[in-house]
Amino acid sequence: MELDAKIPEGPLEDKWSFYKAHARLVNPANRKKLPVIIVGTGLSGASAAASLAEQGYSVQSFCFQDSARRAHSVAAQGGVNAAKNYQNDGDSVYRMFYDTLKGGDFRAREANVYRLAECSLSLIDQAVAQGVPFAREYGGYLSNRSFGGVQVSRTFYARGQTGQQLLLGAYQSLMRQVELGKVKLYSRHEMLDLVVIDGKAKGIIARNLDTGAIERYAAEAVVIATGGFGKIYYLSTLAMGCNGSAIWRAHKRGALMACPSWTQIHPTCLPQAGDYQSKLTLMSESLRNDGRIWVPKLTDEKRAANDIPEEERDYYLERRYPSFGNLAPRDISSRAAKERIDAGFGVGTQHNAVYLDFSKAIKEQGLDKVKEKYGNLFSMYKKITADDAYEAPMKISPAAHFSMGGLWVDYELMTTIPGLFAVGEANFADHGANRLGANSLLQACVDGYFILPYTIANYLAGELKAEKVSVKHPQFEVAEREVTEQLERLMAIKGTKTADQFHKELGKLLYDKCGLSRSAAGLNEAILGIQKLHHEFYTQLIVPGTAGEINAELEKAGRVADYLEIAELMCHDALSREESCGAHFREEYQTADGEALRNDEKFCYVSAWEWTGTDAAPVLHPEPLVFEFIKLSVRSYT
Repeated sequence: MELDAKIPEGPLEDKWSFYKAHARLVNPANRKKLPVIIVGTGLSGASAAASLAEQGYSVQSFCFQDSARRAHSVAAQGGVNAAKNYQNDGDSVYRMFYDTLKGGDFRAREANVYRLAECSLSLIDQAVAQGVPFAREYGGYLSNRSFGGVQVSRTFYARGQTGQQLLLGAYQSLMRQVELGKVKLYSRHEMLDLVVIDGKAKGIIARNLDTGAIERYAAEAVVIATGGFGKIYYLSTLAMGCNGSAIWRAHKRGALMACPSWTQIHPTCLPQAGDYQSKLTLMSESLRNDGRIWVPKLTDEKRAANDIPEEERDYYLERRYPSFGNLAPRDISSRAAKERIDAGFGVGTQHNAVYLDFSKAIKEQGLDKVKEKYGNLFSMYKKITADDAYEAPMKISPAAHFSMGGLWVDYELMTTIPGLFAVGEANFADHGANRLGANSLLQACVDGYFILPYTIANYLAGELKAEKVSVKHPQFEVAEREVTEQLERLMAIKGTKTADQFHKELGKLLYDKCGLSRSAAGLNEAILGIQKLHHEFYTQLIVPGTAGEINAELEKAGRVADYLEIAELMCHDALSREESCGAHFREEYQTADGEALRNDEKFCYVSAWEWTGTDAAPVLHPEPLVFEFIKLSVRSYT
């Protein structure tokens, strides 16, 4: 299989304009004849559904939540990037492009990343027009702050609720189209399989979570917008319902999976407090604008933070990365925190955290100014921990967060299955081996509002004369039967361990062996451990109830079954990449001072994997990364 990224010819800054000028169009009268399925109602899914429906396409929108506005985009806090240069501090589209490419350790396509930066300019205007209440300066201008991995202020924000406010804007646009009858919204429906007919995506099989009924839906194109699979680690910043099942079912139907081992560990989360937890809480990266990160210089320190004098504090990010300090990129900051914790300098009752201290900011700016910027985050911290971060430093720790990997897509956001598109975190496209903060909301919005409406039209224009398929096609019958058999198989095991127990074991194994750091020995151990757990899952799982009813345990079981397969592919991917880059840190490949050591000669590619069956090894199809406009360099933040 030879991968074609379909990158347009011409200068970097003209590629997207050239594509739009030459893409095929669909006559407005014909758009309603071309139904589109969109799975997921987060920022990428809701924006795509609203945009396509407004153009006149007939859209079917699916989410497993009881309301489209409960999608996990609501949880993003810190902001959304755009190269507006309102601060007049040297920002530009090119600088944002370079920061993003460098932040991803030069493991993303130039054309995709430049388009992301270019479209960021339009997104802010779009969001303001929707009523998103971005923070403003005294004079009324939109305010900006900085995020990790950059030296300018390009992040637009709505206190610590940016994801929620952007999602509400997209949700309002979506629900307007629902009210107009242009979008049919199916809440409490989970996609369980993709239907491929004559090599093209033509529909999905979904389970009605309220009745247990298996239902068929046909369309001329399918868009997957279901987010990432970071919840595979069990303890993560993601909600319990987040999963990787939609992209994985598509992968098993022929869509290649790209760079699955590139998963981000966020440096600014609340530390684990006990074995009873099923989730960790994200504290926005924006806090690192004013908070200083440190640990005591003494191991096993017993004194309270405020009792430790300044000269006995190690501001290790400022010490190791003076140019960026506390705003070093997430992968670097997380590894640095882990190194200090592992060396015995961790704080808190379990010695698994570091301090995030606002005393200097409060002294210099005043308490009211800090409250104005971060008040809801401080309130959330106090509600969860009972500690007042205005009086004493927060305790933070790294936690699993974002998936840079996902379904392989070309420049048009189409997978290797014609007619199947993946947008937002469900694809791998824009972030390389590490995502810079505030680029997640950006990519989700840009994919849905500004890219997919052009690229899906280019595909659908060729489907106008194609024979229309219905849910009565034999392939729908085959897919429905296979879905039903899998559900029955899970119900019939009658073991003694719940899906949550398996998920917890898998998460710990994966975090230890394929988390912040990896090694060949550890990854081989992980693969064997996952295979053993996989066998045990299908002999010892217990799912109470029946399939033909509301059954949350059955939902979990299906997702954990997929996680077990995704986890093994993650380890294969990490094992095959004999270098360190971004969030992928192989212990065998590091510099003398412990920094990531890339191997551009052998591994400057996107690793795209083909599913070959449960008992067969996956097949690698590398997509070489060609850098025409920037020069590969050592990624340094010192």
